[in-house]
Amino acid sequence: MKSLVCLKQVPDTETQIKVNGDGSGIVTDGIKYVINPYDEFSVEEALRLKEKFKAGEVVILTIGPDRCVEAIRTALAMGADRGVHVCDDSVNNGDPFVMAQTLAAASSGLEYDIIFCGHRAIDDDFAETGAMLAEMLKIPQITLVTKIDVSQDKKTVTCERDIEGGKEIVECALPCVVTSQKGLNEPRYASLPGIMKAKKKPVAKKTVADLGLAPASKLQGNNYTMPSVRQAGKKFEGLEPQEAAKVVVQALRSEAKVI
Repeated sequence: MKSLVCLKQVPDTETQIKVNGDGSGIVTDGIKYVINPYDEFSVEEALRLKEKFKAGEVVILTIGPDRCVEAIRTALAMGADRGVHVCDDSVNNGDPFVMAQTLAAASSGLEYDIIFCGHRAIDDDFAETGAMLAEMLKIPQITLVTKIDVSQDKKTVTCERDIEGGKEIVECALPCVVTSQKGLNEPRYASLPGIMKAKKKPVAKKTVADLGLAPASKLQGNNYTMPSVRQAGKKFEGLEPQEAAKVVVQALRSEAKVI
């Protein structure tokens, strides 16, 4: 089973984000970067498929600056076989269309039965790249997947996805693009032997010119601001349940104005 995992490096969810002085972006000094959590589910599921069929390859495809090699190496330490790193300032920080276009061009020279993407990235939160990639490659897509079952002949995949009020079962032919959602699996930790092996696994470096693409426009934020500080909550203590209910309802109506 040959899987291609599109992976993005993002700021750690525990990193304290600060806006720079002129409001044009965030302060990047001291930020710790990690694999996008939804992409971790993708890496894990690709590894499980390789283990299930006892054959195949897991390739990691990443777009970003030099620091993104660390994320690729982490995935390789988990068990992936090799990486492809598109490192070109002309596409770094591109919009979802640019990213999908670049991923499509980079994947054209790779063999795959299935392409995994996280359903969204936790930094920009667009949730569009995977769907655009499938459209550009002219293959089916299944989004927000929480369960995957590939047929023994590796010609079809059956996926379970969350919908409002229930579950949906979708079957489609391979190859296809799948976007991973929380609940799909529990990603493994990289073992010490895996970390040592990852240092020797190949990572091919590509530029936009190598992919036959022209430099693309970038996203540019006009103004960044931090969310307003939340007011402290209010406690009601020492009241009987019936009295407390009346007081809380009154506060919700007159102060919070939510009812």
